[in-house]
Order: sequence, then C-alpha cells, then structure tokens
Amino acid sequence: MIKFEQIEVWGIKHAIRGMRNPLNSWERSDTVFDGDKMCLGENDVDLMTRLIHGGAPHRKFLRQIFVSVDITAPLYWWKEFDTYKVGTTANSCSTMHKIQAKEFTFEDFSCEHLDEPSKAILGVVINELNNNRGWYNDYNRLVSEGDFTDVERKQFWWNMIQLLPSSFNQKRTVTMTYENLLNMLEYRRGHKLDEWRMFCDWILTLPYGSLLKEGVGNEQS
Repeated sequence: MIKFEQIEVWGIKHAIRGMRNPLNSWERSDTVFDGDKMCLGENDVDLMTRLIHGGAPHRKFLRQIFVSVDITAPLYWWKEFDTYKVGTTANSCSTMHKIQAKEFTFEDFSCEHLDEPSKAILGVVINELNNNRGWYNDYNRLVSEGDFTDVERKQFWWNMIQLLPSSFNQKRTVTMTYENLLNMLEYRRGHKLDEWRMFCDWILTLPYGSLLKEGVGNEQS
C-alpha cells in the first residue's frame, strides 16, 4: 500500500528561465504563465526534451523543480526509499514517540498479499502490540493496583518497538526535485514491490512528469 496526499509542485517558472541562460535564448521561451496557471510552450518542451536526452550534466533545470508530498507507505518500502538521501528531505511521523498513541488495527499495515494463515499470525502480533500499548498507557494505575510492580514501564515500549512488523504504514512529508524523481523512475520502474511501481506511476501524473520518461534509458556516456 502506498498513498500520496498534499501534493505541491513549484519552481517550473524559474527552471525554464534558467535553462535558457547558457545560450541567452530567453526570447524563444513560449510558456504562458497566468497566475497559478501555466501552459508549457512547444519551444520550451523541445528544449527540455533535448536537455533531458543529454543526460545529467545538461538537465540541471530538473534540479530546480521541486515537489512536496505526504506519502504513507510501509516501513519495508521506506527502507529502500532511504537510499535516496541526496537532494531529498523527509519528516516522518514518529514511532519512537507516538507508537502508543492509538490502537493498532489491520488498516495500519500493508498486508494485502498475506495468505490467511499469515494474516492470522499478524492478528496475533497486533493483539500483543495492543496488550503492551494498554499496559504502557495504564502503567501507573496498574502499579497502584498491585500489578507489574517488578516491571518497568519502558519494557512495554520496547515490546512494541521490537515487535512492530516492517509492514507498518508510516506517513512522511517528503520534498525532492524532478531530478530525484527521474533517477527513481530509471531504477525502480520495474521493481518487484507494488509500492515502487505505484510510485513510478504517480511520478508520471505530476505536472509535466511525463517528460521525465525522456530521460529513462537515455543517459549519454
């Protein structure tokens, strides 16, 4: 499972202006900007396409187009996304501080491919996570009633942290450039994980994201 929310794209205007600096060809720019609306011109599309075909040294304008998005995805996908450190920034919901904040349910996990026996095992894990959550949150009351007098409260937090499956869904607000997105599209479009294929499909839905396909497999040596 992967979900995209609160999508914002900016920087296209100054990226177009900058990509024409090397040849002083600003007068050939034919993109029309009308407030928040933009109609990309044929001349600018042609130049963008040629620069993208030219490879990383020539497509520097992509580094000046930014996208911010809230992504909810399982921890096993985030582990792979975290390899893309250069040029990306992310703020995540914290499992360290908020793991006990709400009851665990199946909806908190990407488990759509589990067969029934494995899903039943996940159910047992969820039940144990909720047991520890309850003991952690009610610790002071339980101790006053004579329970867990020989167990520290943090033990239940450790139980939750170390029992939590990698299928647990986490939300992060991510900022990256179109250059980052092109690299991900290049190397992850045929990945075995559904989440990566869905991510690559999402890239192409962004404003003029379809242009990024021009750089896939076209890197010049």
